[in-house]
Amino acid sequence: VQLVESGGGLVQPGGSLRLSCAASGFTFSSSDMGWFRQAPGKEREGAATIDSDGRTNYADSVKGRFTISKDNAKNTLYLQMNSLKPEDTAMYYCAARPPWADRRNWYANFVYWGQGTQVTVSS
Repeated sequence: VQLVESGGGLVQPGGSLRLSCAASGFTFSSSDMGWFRQAPGKEREGAATIDSDGRTNYADSVKGRFTISKDNAKNTLYLQMNSLKPEDTAMYYCAARPPWADRRNWYANFVYWGQGTQVTVSS
């Protein structure tokens, strides 16, 4: 299994970034996918998830600014981030939850993880 994130970088407040996650080694279309983030000195938190049926869920802190999507034909997950704030600065991780995992919680039981891509929002 491989999850490879890309698209992070340095952006000014109010700017936009689009993260991508290329997946391989598992059945992407049948899996729930998510973006998580971890800021220095803080615990990892869920930012957005999308289930195998395309239903989405967002953390309150990103709702209305971030959009999660996926392309099953390309085995790729995306996170469009608009109106970025300094508090969005974090390492962003892509994660996958196979269909056999417990799916009762939007942000729990993710099994496969990428290495992360750094997002820094600063002027």
